[in-house]
Amino acid sequence: MLDKTYDAAAIEPRIAARWDEAEAFAAGAGAKGGADPYCIVIPPPNVTGSLHMGHALNNTLQDVLVRWRRMLGDNVLWQPGMDHAGIATQMVVERQLAERGEPGRREMGRDAFIERIWQWKDESGGAIFNQLKRLGASCDWSRERFTMDEGLSEAVLEVFVRLYDDGLIYRGKRLVNWDPTFETAISDLEVENREVDGHMWHFKYPLADGATYEYVEKDEDGNETLRETRDYISIATTRPETMLGDGAVAVHPSDERYASIVGKLCEIPVGPKEHRRLIPIITDDYPDPKFGSGAVKITGAHDFNDYGVAQRNGIPLYRLMDEKAQMRADGEPYAEEAAKAMAIVKSDETPDVVIVDAINLVPDELRGLDRYEARRRVVEAINADGLAVMTLDEDGNAHPFVESKKIMQPFGDRSGDVIEPMLTDQWFADAKTLAEPAIASVREGRTNFVPKNWENTYFAWMENIEPWCISRQLWWGHRIPAWYGPDGQVFVRKTEEEALGAAVQHYLAHEGPWKAFVEEKLENMEPGDLLTRDPDVLDTWFSSALWPFSTLGWPKNTEALKTWYPTNALVTGFDIIFFWVARMMMMGIHFMDEEPFETVYVHALVRDKRGQKMSKSKGNVIDPLKLIDEYGADALRFTLAIMAAQGRDVKLDEQRIAGYRNFGTKLWNAVRFAGMNGAVHGGDFDPSSAGHQLNRWILTELSRTIDEVNAALRDYRFNEAAGALYRFVWNQLCDWYLELLKPIFNGEDEGAKAEARSCLGYVLDQSFAMLHPFMPFLTEELWAGTAERDAMLCHTAWPTADVKDRTAAAEINWLIDTITAIRSLRAEMNVPAAAKAPLVLVGGSDETHERIARHRAAVQRLARIENITHADTAPPQSAQVIVGDSTLCLPLGDLIDVDAETARLEKSLKGVQGDLSRSEKKLGNEKFIAKADPEVVEAEREKAMELSQQVSRLEMALANLRG
Repeated sequence: MLDKTYDAAAIEPRIAARWDEAEAFAAGAGAKGGADPYCIVIPPPNVTGSLHMGHALNNTLQDVLVRWRRMLGDNVLWQPGMDHAGIATQMVVERQLAERGEPGRREMGRDAFIERIWQWKDESGGAIFNQLKRLGASCDWSRERFTMDEGLSEAVLEVFVRLYDDGLIYRGKRLVNWDPTFETAISDLEVENREVDGHMWHFKYPLADGATYEYVEKDEDGNETLRETRDYISIATTRPETMLGDGAVAVHPSDERYASIVGKLCEIPVGPKEHRRLIPIITDDYPDPKFGSGAVKITGAHDFNDYGVAQRNGIPLYRLMDEKAQMRADGEPYAEEAAKAMAIVKSDETPDVVIVDAINLVPDELRGLDRYEARRRVVEAINADGLAVMTLDEDGNAHPFVESKKIMQPFGDRSGDVIEPMLTDQWFADAKTLAEPAIASVREGRTNFVPKNWENTYFAWMENIEPWCISRQLWWGHRIPAWYGPDGQVFVRKTEEEALGAAVQHYLAHEGPWKAFVEEKLENMEPGDLLTRDPDVLDTWFSSALWPFSTLGWPKNTEALKTWYPTNALVTGFDIIFFWVARMMMMGIHFMDEEPFETVYVHALVRDKRGQKMSKSKGNVIDPLKLIDEYGADALRFTLAIMAAQGRDVKLDEQRIAGYRNFGTKLWNAVRFAGMNGAVHGGDFDPSSAGHQLNRWILTELSRTIDEVNAALRDYRFNEAAGALYRFVWNQLCDWYLELLKPIFNGEDEGAKAEARSCLGYVLDQSFAMLHPFMPFLTEELWAGTAERDAMLCHTAWPTADVKDRTAAAEINWLIDTITAIRSLRAEMNVPAAAKAPLVLVGGSDETHERIARHRAAVQRLARIENITHADTAPPQSAQVIVGDSTLCLPLGDLIDVDAETARLEKSLKGVQGDLSRSEKKLGNEKFIAKADPEVVEAEREKAMELSQQVSRLEMALANLRG
């Protein structure tokens, strides 16, 4: 016999241990002979990570699919693994060293530091796996992979070398996101753009040789509003310190104000006067003539938009900062460097990016300064030189024109430092070439996104893809397999020995100073005599791009690879479509000649109950582990699943989780009731043999629910699958079937009792099975606690839809609708719960009258009806509701004070109408719609809809009372 209450805190760990001991989730466990393979690879969480609500949703949905397919008899593998998380892990260990007062990584050296990270990983890393087990994730934990393990490292080397040999990986100098704290390039995903308080400074760039032009402004109608002779062009900037690296000033080709000076030179208004640089005024489509002055300074080495303009127009890229975002202190004195830059301006040739990058255009007095201190000094110098654009205050006093405004600024998500767009030497992958077959795959339907609209996001990025920066200036990660010879020649091989062999062959085959050196030392040549290894490591996303095939053993042709590649579904968040999904598509197709997955299911965000995005700054972060402690994993899982509607964010309210814990309790109590009435679990009941109408009804509804759940899960409509289960288990099974069975259990018909007991046990068993993917702990416990079984529930066969008796279903559902309608009428009209009411049936077919006659006892018992009569018209002052082809009427005269109830309803109606009017007025206010957060507007719309429904219900109730 089951305990009186379901104790999740005690039962869930016990069930988890049972699964673990039985290796219940091993690849292929429970599969039928000749079963189809089914594989999902887990989006690898960071080794530093802990379970958050995004993980909880993502892994719950994966687990639902995996458990469902396992019970269908497929050969299932849910492949687990973790990502080494380059920056995050290096930061954690460096912080730990600092807290313990131990030497930092630079003091201890690279090899010792890497060893320390592995030690941390073995001791503290990967805690999230145990947290996923608490959630119930049914991965094959024996197959755990790590992006830095030996097999995956082999895959990374193989991919890098082959792509390099194919010309799809190269080293070059391009603009990247640079984190000055970690002194490394980072990906766009690791950049947080935040709105901060900033300034816009307006400066004058004097025209060269004292040139002037007529500057004319016009209004929208073409009327002249300003005309003056100018010897300068005005620009605005939020980053004055970068003016030192300007390569041009750009205006739009259509901007008539500057047409006469396009092609002329202007002077950068900062630096020693005798060495101030001249830069050209050019045209480009990038500047917006309506924004500011319409003229934009082009600093290609420190701004991504400017970089594009510089690339299109052959503008030199002058880097001003070092790896710590301090103003450069290298190179020759400023006078010599400025002269080099001027020579480039006077030349008609496109400047070599390497030569230009060696030029340091930071004035001597600013070298080595922090970028913000340099900014302050640049502004001071320009103001002192009289080259700030001036404006008048309210008192008529002139002062430099500086706008205080909100600006978007990029921050490193780990360091919190302001990211600097930086021109650096990096390794790049030719993403454009790799993307072409991946684009075709989705366009031609070999891989499908669900919801389909996410394909547009995929295409928008893939069709405008830039070279992928794959190198990072870190120590933790896959070190790039590249070695440099003494003359800078690069040798890319999987091992140092292979690189040395290639280098020796290269230098022996080429005449030059190093040929003799190699010939002399050939007998005892060590790699360090000739080669220096590239210190950089690969972007974390590089190794995770190989995840669907590297985790299955590639580059070896393993049985796992042959069985489970390509995988079936990928469940992921929309924020990594670019960084992970697209790159897995590129790599999978290139190296496996086949897409890595058939379907990409993109789930939405988990927000708080008000629809706001969770963040620490808002204080609205919800910890899933605390929810599991409070309500159990099953309640959290079911809540997430039933709210996971396609294309709609999950608004998580703790009260919903409490409600679905009650759902589990409801089923638990129903099973206890069934046990007390002799329900037969695990027997050989044949559902097609059921003869009683009530049993055939519940078996039909069971079959209908099985079909609904299967269809919903096939289409990744998790909310609809969970909703169908909830309606069946709570409403039809626990509420109605058990209630309608009571007369049979209390009656004298032993044959009916026996059938009911067997049928009830069977339906409950099938319900455990259907609910198992969503609530695995509760159902596994019920399965084991109600009968001796040959197998655990996670390995039992998925239910089949065997009985579809439309006649029985129609009649019992009519009975339920009738009782429910009467109960609702009683509640709406404030009929006392204990009062027995008369029921008058108006109209209806012979079939309806026969149904009433057959189920009179049930209607009277469950709807508190005193007697049932028939009439041609509704009695006066009666509450009425239509069910099927008849009208059910409750005469109210002897049950309630009609006048008092009318007054109450009228007062309620007036109040609700007032609330609705205010809500509709707010929704009709364009300013409210424009300024309010989308979540607030949506909440107001939902409120108005609910109020409108209340008005309709109250008006109907009043109409009934007034007759």
